[in-house]
Amino acid sequence: MTTVGGGEVSAPGHSDAALVPGGVVGDAADGRDGPADGPADGGVGGHEEGPADLRLVGPALAAWAAAAVGLGAPGAAVAVGSAVAVGLAVLVLWRAGVFRGGLAVVRAAEGGHADGGRGRWGSRSTGALVALAAVLLCAAAGAASAGLHAADLRRGPLPTWAQRYARLTVELEVTGDPRISRPKVRGSQRTPPALVFTADAVRVTAPDGTVTDVSTPVLAVVQPRRAGGADGTDETAKAGETAKTGEVAEAGTASEAERRGGLLPEWRELLPSTRIRVVARAAPPWTAADRVAAVLRVSAEGPPAVVAPPSALQRLAGSLRAGLREATEGLTPDARALLPGLVVGDTSRLPQDLDDAFSTTDLTHLLAVSGSNLTIVLAVLIGPPHLAARAERRGLARRLGLSLRGTALVGGVLALGFVVVCRPDPSVLRAAACGLITLVAIGTGRRRSLLPALAAAVLLLVLYDPWLARRYGFLLSVLATGALLLLAPRWSAALRRRRVPPRLAEVIAAAAAAQAVCAPVIAVLAARVGLVGVPCNLLAELAVGPATVLGFAALAAAPAAMPVAKALAWCAGWPVEWIAKVARTGAELPGAEVGWPGGWLGGLSLAAATVVLLAAGRRLLRRRWLCVLCALALVLAVCRPVPLARVLTGWPPPGWRMVACDVGQGDGLVLAAGDGAALVVDTGPEPRAIDRCLTGLGIHRIPLLILTHFHADHVDGLPGALRGRSVGAIETTTLPEPFGQAKFVHGVAARAGVPVLRAAPGERRHLGDLSWEVLWPDAPYGPDLPDSAAAPGEGRGLSGPNDASVALLVRSGGLSLLLLGDLEPPAQQALLAAHPELAGVDVLKVAHHGSAYQDPQLMQRLSPRLAVISCGAGNPYGHPAARTIAALRAGGALVLRTDTEGAVAVVGGRAGELSAVVAGRRSRGGGAGGGGRDGSVRRRCRRRRGRVGAGAVGGGVDSDGEPGRRPGKRPEHGARTVTLQVGGLGGLGGRGPPRKKRRAARKRASPSEPKQVQGSMSKQA
Repeated sequence: MTTVGGGEVSAPGHSDAALVPGGVVGDAADGRDGPADGPADGGVGGHEEGPADLRLVGPALAAWAAAAVGLGAPGAAVAVGSAVAVGLAVLVLWRAGVFRGGLAVVRAAEGGHADGGRGRWGSRSTGALVALAAVLLCAAAGAASAGLHAADLRRGPLPTWAQRYARLTVELEVTGDPRISRPKVRGSQRTPPALVFTADAVRVTAPDGTVTDVSTPVLAVVQPRRAGGADGTDETAKAGETAKTGEVAEAGTASEAERRGGLLPEWRELLPSTRIRVVARAAPPWTAADRVAAVLRVSAEGPPAVVAPPSALQRLAGSLRAGLREATEGLTPDARALLPGLVVGDTSRLPQDLDDAFSTTDLTHLLAVSGSNLTIVLAVLIGPPHLAARAERRGLARRLGLSLRGTALVGGVLALGFVVVCRPDPSVLRAAACGLITLVAIGTGRRRSLLPALAAAVLLLVLYDPWLARRYGFLLSVLATGALLLLAPRWSAALRRRRVPPRLAEVIAAAAAAQAVCAPVIAVLAARVGLVGVPCNLLAELAVGPATVLGFAALAAAPAAMPVAKALAWCAGWPVEWIAKVARTGAELPGAEVGWPGGWLGGLSLAAATVVLLAAGRRLLRRRWLCVLCALALVLAVCRPVPLARVLTGWPPPGWRMVACDVGQGDGLVLAAGDGAALVVDTGPEPRAIDRCLTGLGIHRIPLLILTHFHADHVDGLPGALRGRSVGAIETTTLPEPFGQAKFVHGVAARAGVPVLRAAPGERRHLGDLSWEVLWPDAPYGPDLPDSAAAPGEGRGLSGPNDASVALLVRSGGLSLLLLGDLEPPAQQALLAAHPELAGVDVLKVAHHGSAYQDPQLMQRLSPRLAVISCGAGNPYGHPAARTIAALRAGGALVLRTDTEGAVAVVGGRAGELSAVVAGRRSRGGGAGGGGRDGSVRRRCRRRRGRVGAGAVGGGVDSDGEPGRRPGKRPEHGARTVTLQVGGLGGLGGRGPPRKKRRAARKRASPSEPKQVQGSMSKQA
């Protein structure tokens, strides 16, 4: 689900909560925008003043729940429900005697006593009735506000025209900063980036010329008409596809278009409150939960037509943000990208790999416009929060001689300035409201007001913007803030009693408390549990304060003295580099995050497990040796040494020869070439997937990386394969199409300093006992990166990048493996004609993800014992095809597929025995995160005399013929072994071919060794 509104587009696939230990928590459903939170220490007074005041919690939760329901309910139902709630509240108040007792009842509800404490108004039942009435009234208010906001989406002519996909002329008032969508691989293509921003439609000109004044929220998706997509095609034709993916990076994650100089720079400079006129194709919102009435797809031919300039306030904010960007121009790439994000949440320069690293390590809150920014600035004014209300408080307030109330007033002015600079959209207002909790405590001098202030902030924000009630980021923020107010002080005190230094105890308690309550919600969204979030936040906190303070100083100095601003930004670059280093290092750890069942069931199970662990943790703290053992176990779980992981999980299996990584809908193959070295063939569609697979296999050296062709599902993961590894060379096909993706490969290789070669027909190489021969393409298709590549395969009926795939015949440990890339039937037939000597193989990597288009003669000639299909779970192309699986099994092959089995490892056994170890898929929701779940048991089976023992691959055969799987059921997790013998090539659960055919298959299963090695490659390559 993609949620749009409030000046932000958030994808739940990127939902992370994180924390700033010792101070503030900020988080978001997409890892970007999130609210701020209160102090993380013991509070202003250092301890809790009696029991927590929970009187406003009930009304706030009631308004929250009613708003969430009311946004999706019919207007009439919301009106009736609100009226009923108000009526019930009136009855409850009448029953409590409010209309008769007046003020006395109110005092009784607050805990006092009327009539000297002896009257009936002071009873507990009266207070409970008043509290119930407050809950009902707040619920009615929340539902009414939600109904009114939802009515805005149905009001006016725009929703009707959107259902008809009409072409309209619309006058828009921009409400959110434009940002670039993150390109997403869909099949073989990468969707082009688009510019996305929220706006209010204020005037609509229909196709018949009718002009209507409206006030309707919309989402604008802007594509250049002739800019050329990532694959060199017309981007206008793909504008809708980019939008439908929902992969929109908050504040504009950097893309290839950004590196080429920016996408639509005039449009990117639009400020909120600017009025523009566009001609757009209207379309319905992507999901019913979106807070927009229509999506307007704009094909831009030039700069936007500005009807009215932005307001003076927005111009001021825009100039300050632009000044900060200019001040950071001379910094290193990481500092240049991160510093504006730390200060004002501007991540327009953030590269995707660094964005992924922040998400993995739960540091994304640092890039959000949240209360962490505000509280750090306030700390300059008030000093450490735990001293803010004391005589010994520090900061500028003490030096200026300000009273507590004066300090709170000045802090409020700073908060207002924060809202101005960071845009007054709901996310910033949410952050400012929660950040002001500390100021409320300072002004009142009571810590007990913190929790009621949080509840009041939730109530007011939900009534102001009921769409927050459906935001996971808002939920994460409230949970984290509550944990900091209720759990962190107690945990900090417990650590101090065990002789932990006070400041260290505070930051550890804050980080652990927020992580504990937010982890179940993250599991609901991302199906993962982070293991490095707390230590990474503790390390990053060392630099967050200096970087933010220096960044705000540069922001303030930029309009008046740019050289001073650049000097301040240069100083801030050092701590920012430290934060980036922490994020990248933490993300590279093999156990940085582990898979966990997604959905609410997974979240509830993690919450229960957390409660159990916390209960056990209280006893563990009493025994230091147990604490040391637990810490050591956590370190081993995060670092995951390959030998230890193999012993505990069975993955990777010893003696593995090839692994088909679970990279989603794409290919990523790894062929063992010695200790820590491998030949990698294709890298899948997503960098993190192949990176995790290689890390789990212990690969740190890649002498040669082969890309069979330039489709995105085979090459877009290249940065992940190069990350932190020594790569000798990249070898590609001879057809540089699609041109944009071929250029992407050459650009990534150039930045990494890795040479790019072209595969030569008949090329033979070896790495130790691993050898391979290039069988296809049999002739070069054209020069490197031509302006317009010639049509490939003229005269042979071949066309397109698929038919130009590099096909490899590999020999490893006595096994023969044929890797066909994405060859289509014409190329398969040509391959067979060009290599008539090609005979049976042990392992076949099925072409084109097991599509229905296969050459039956080639499959019959190859007669593989094991067929491996690399495809993504739930892919829209129907891969693998049932008839392809049936044909392979009819030829005696055991079929294993990454969409149901997870990563597949091929192991060369003794005496011609072939084993396949499957890792088990991650739970749904993990996406293409790569790799299977660890910590599972192994099961073995043997195929003999044409049969497979009962339960060989999980037991039974499903309706698709897939062993041990039923459609719609999640496959079991865990490594298990399937063992095949040289004999017994029969279909699963049935008798094999006749004896003569089996003998012929055995003869074909051992093709002759290459007679000549024309180009050997040393391991040091």
